[in-house]
Amino acid sequence: MKGLPRAQLERMLAAGEDILECYRVLLKTGDNIVGEVLRDQGTFYEWNHYPKGDTYDHGSHSQYFYHAHPTELRGGEHGHFHTFLRAKGMSPGVAPAPYDGDVEWPSGDNALSHLIGISMDRKGFPITLFAANRWVTGETWYGADDVCDMIDRFIIDHAHPSWPVNRWVTAMLRLFNPQVVALVRERDDAIEAWRRKHPDRDVFEDRKLEVTSQRPISVEKQIAGVRAALAEARPHPDKKKTPPRLGG
Repeated sequence: MKGLPRAQLERMLAAGEDILECYRVLLKTGDNIVGEVLRDQGTFYEWNHYPKGDTYDHGSHSQYFYHAHPTELRGGEHGHFHTFLRAKGMSPGVAPAPYDGDVEWPSGDNALSHLIGISMDRKGFPITLFAANRWVTGETWYGADDVCDMIDRFIIDHAHPSWPVNRWVTAMLRLFNPQVVALVRERDDAIEAWRRKHPDRDVFEDRKLEVTSQRPISVEKQIAGVRAALAEARPHPDKKKTPPRLGG
């Protein structure tokens, strides 16, 4: 956390407190984030998107869904969230990365960018952040600099399907902003390394490259780190200020 601007640390801490508040209110009724997003959705099937039709904010043009892969493909997790930003929510002038392959990418208003995936354990808590190849999410590919600019634009500011889940997903991208930025940049490095190693393949459609970067996370440890960084950034309470000199 050292070296991050104080304003960013404060935003991260506020997001962490939002996450803890979501946990607090859900715990009162024995619920959790995953249970909330699956509430009233019927039988839970692998690969299906939850909630049905995804969650979309028409103001920010942010989007997410939750789903699960077969255990043998994504062992150690119950499922994961995918977060996106659509074209209307991006900065003016942002354009997809150059591509001369045969697959048609989403375009126009449907030109969405994947931001980050959030893996969840069977108790409904986050355990890993990950970035993925283009074919995994069916997105339009944007370069790392543009995607990093999109992260703080992600917000789900309504109550469907669950206000705590929407608030939680939004806060997760704020609290873990440095990790998300790093993973997106590592994603592009992995894509470029794969392209050099396999020049005869369409790297964006190569099924042998799925997860491009990932790292384990802990909400509690992240919050503790932010608080420690803020404490170091503040003047020591025992440090005396030199009184102003009087006169000339």
